[in-house]
Amino acid sequence: MKAVNLRTEHLVDPIGIDIRTPYLSWNCEEGKKQTAYEIEAVSDGKVVWNSGKKESDEMHTTFGKEAESRQNISWKVRLWDENGKEGEWSKEGVFELGILEKNQFVAKWINPELVCDPKVHKPASYLKTSFSLEKAGRARLYITCHGLYEASINGKRVGNFVLAPGTYTYDKRLAYQTYDVSGLVHEGENEVQVILGDGWYRSCSGVDGDRNLYGEDIALYFQLEVDGKPVCISDESWKASQSGPIRENDMQQGEVIDATMEEPDDYHEVKVEDFGVENFVCSNCVPIVECEHFEGKIIKTPNGEIVIDYGQNLAGYIEFTVNAHAGDKIVLTHGETLDENGNFTTENFQDRKRHKEGGTKQQVVYTCKEGENHYKSKFTIWGFRYALVETEINLSDAKFTSIAVYSKMEQLGTFTCSNEDVNQLVKNSIWSQKSNFCDAPTDCPTRERAAWTGDMGVFADTGIYLEDCYPVIRKWLDECRINQYEDGKVANIAPKNNNPSFFSKLLAGSVGWGDACIIVPYVLYKRYQDKRILEENYEMMQKWYHFLEERAKQKPKNPMKLLKRNPYRRYTIETGIDYGEWCEPDVESTNAMRTPQGKVATAYFAKSGEMLSEIASILGKEEDASAYRKTAQMAKKAFRHIALKDGKISSDRQAEYVRAISFNLLTEEEKKQAAEELNALVVKNDYHLNTGFLSTPSLCPVLAQYGYIETAYRLLLQDTKPGWLYAVKKGATTIWETWDGINEKGEVKESLNHYSYGAVTGWLFSGVCGISLNEGKISITPQPNPQLGYAKASYQSPVGRIVSGWKYENDKPIYEIEIPSNTEAEVTLPDGRKRILTAGSYKL
Repeated sequence: MKAVNLRTEHLVDPIGIDIRTPYLSWNCEEGKKQTAYEIEAVSDGKVVWNSGKKESDEMHTTFGKEAESRQNISWKVRLWDENGKEGEWSKEGVFELGILEKNQFVAKWINPELVCDPKVHKPASYLKTSFSLEKAGRARLYITCHGLYEASINGKRVGNFVLAPGTYTYDKRLAYQTYDVSGLVHEGENEVQVILGDGWYRSCSGVDGDRNLYGEDIALYFQLEVDGKPVCISDESWKASQSGPIRENDMQQGEVIDATMEEPDDYHEVKVEDFGVENFVCSNCVPIVECEHFEGKIIKTPNGEIVIDYGQNLAGYIEFTVNAHAGDKIVLTHGETLDENGNFTTENFQDRKRHKEGGTKQQVVYTCKEGENHYKSKFTIWGFRYALVETEINLSDAKFTSIAVYSKMEQLGTFTCSNEDVNQLVKNSIWSQKSNFCDAPTDCPTRERAAWTGDMGVFADTGIYLEDCYPVIRKWLDECRINQYEDGKVANIAPKNNNPSFFSKLLAGSVGWGDACIIVPYVLYKRYQDKRILEENYEMMQKWYHFLEERAKQKPKNPMKLLKRNPYRRYTIETGIDYGEWCEPDVESTNAMRTPQGKVATAYFAKSGEMLSEIASILGKEEDASAYRKTAQMAKKAFRHIALKDGKISSDRQAEYVRAISFNLLTEEEKKQAAEELNALVVKNDYHLNTGFLSTPSLCPVLAQYGYIETAYRLLLQDTKPGWLYAVKKGATTIWETWDGINEKGEVKESLNHYSYGAVTGWLFSGVCGISLNEGKISITPQPNPQLGYAKASYQSPVGRIVSGWKYENDKPIYEIEIPSNTEAEVTLPDGRKRILTAGSYKL
């Protein structure tokens, strides 16, 4: 038996983390059962920790010694199987600590801009220095900036992290990166260049187009060490220039390039700034990297425009090669779609009146040098599939490529079935997740780029089936914590991407959105069993729930409501402003955001209290658990008082039923009745949904759970709007923000790249194929239906690869199941058969 897939802090061989006792995990290869493990850790050739033989089947533990600042540690595992046989040592995993003591940062902040006009877009800054090295050794670069950086040493790029240092609430948390540059430095003279761009720090941001959100400056912090001693630091000896080819750069608006200014000149002194290092952190996350590449095809639209079609809507940027004469110009504007006439458009994601610069450009303006010109974006990122080309250059030998850019996430889940439209729906969900997981989980890569709490709350459970995104979500939760208001409200967007208004502060109390601070850590813990995600966020959860308790105390101003007898008024939320269901078909969003939304708010008050009580118990806080349990029980009674009449719901909105059932607010008999009525509503609506943002992910699971599998499948396969396959039939390659992002006439509106409604994909794994992992326990409960001839899901879970599939043979489903080593699964089939399966492959 052998350990494989070693992880430190859910990362592969991380360098530059700041957790002294990191979480170590692995999977088992071959064999049936792990009965014991031993871990040995080495640093500088010496054993620094040995766990000894531990009798345990757990595939994770905490490093048994506090690691030190800058320490590089390699570790390996050996296992004992069910027969007591000792296996061979695993391959080594590695982790390295960053600089953990603030007094060990000795570099200076340097500002390359001697003059800064905050009102205009500025060129990138090029900084350079040199240093002499007597003896090469283990070299580490610790670097960050205000803005974005790209560093090179002796002409070679440092690392593959693009858009570094990533997005943060920079005034409170600014990550520095650690790079192993041992292969880049050499004895003798060494040359260093760093290019700085505006980045999230001061680019146009969000639907408002706000700039300079965190400051007007850009600045560099650079500390290069060899064998632990600084050999090159940012200080007043550096030189800077703004006369390089990047004349403007903006994350949202794009880049202006003059290739005739290939080599920067006019180098001048830099300014030393006193920004300090108190906000420095290690990201403990994956880098943002370049991923898939798509070759563009030139097409001509009906109005005669030249347009490039890359074939896939994505978030990223481009590179191109063209032959031209000096001074020739090419302008590329990027958008998601063509309009109803087949012409290029960007109007679907514009709010020109609101945007400070009149709209989102997503544009490259490139002035050519003589001969071959090669361009690749550096300090910008857009959401796009198409590019409008404006140029007089002959493009017959030109080459255009789009590059997907997102956090480095391994795909964990695959799903295939007999319906190609459903397969495309899964691909679209994965692409929308990739497009919106660029260091923070945003709603869309065009108009807003906002890390909304509500989106993550409904998608987290699905997201961790599809992609290895735990580190990205964990990092985002850090941002939620530091942006929480004193009264417990949770900022709807973290980190901020606009200047928050008075109204946005009010909406930070929205149920469903703020509740994500409880829902998301709970979901991550259930899947990964890493208790620290609960510990890290417990105070935030408590503060949010205290806010809900205080909100429930507030009495409505409407005297008629006060006259109506409610014995549970103390636990009924009847005041405040909420987004509510949001984006319900046939309901205007502005009407959905009404005051109050007592049924929705009180339901979440009950559900979040129930989750928080369970979390408190997991953390050993039984007094808290008891208090939250009692409040949740009373909130449940309050909900029943305001939402039910004689134990029944009366509504034409499917969400009312879905929420009550999935939140366990009804008795079992009431659930059966509600599910029957929900099914009738869906049938009456010709198998279309009318749920909104919050409850749509639970619609199919609820129907299937209560026996209405036929209806659940017909909903899944619905290809007219509102339905998941409508967008697929319209040629979508991502998930849309609204069900009618492109209507029957071809008219386009809203973003065409939102992951939220892709949450239905989670049901394909957990329902259709029945794969569930809950606190280390695997259960397989497939829900086959002849509407699909076959379906198969594979999930590289924290405990290993789980596979569940079925296909119909002679009108009877045949099941194929794979259970990973060192686990067992409880399998329940629709015909009532139950089995406990140990590691291996099965056909049932």
